[in-house]
Amino acid sequence: MNQHMQLADLLGELAAELQRLERWQNEPPTAQALASTLPFCVDTLSFDQWLQFVLIPRMTQLITQQAALPTSISLYPMASEVYKEHRAEVAVLMRLIARVDLLLSGKVVEQ
Repeated sequence: MNQHMQLADLLGELAAELQRLERWQNEPPTAQALASTLPFCVDTLSFDQWLQFVLIPRMTQLITQQAALPTSISLYPMASEVYKEHRAEVAVLMRLIARVDLLLSGKVVEQ
């Protein structure tokens, strides 16, 4: 399976896990909130929102276009900080995020 297909599978698992955890939102944020220039849109979105409304759609677009995927990505450290109070609850989500980092950057993260 090529990298695009692997990423598509991971993004599907990520979306399903966000839904299972009831962290998936039915209503998108405003265009202004999505236009943030800060990493992870930290000033306008929660990390869950960023995963759902920024990461997943952008990566899906790259997959659909068979475009080059990012080769330097580091989601796990941010996720670790955001979810530090809920580690047991989000353990599967964290593993999926670590797998995205590994797939795209080739870097194994400490879990």
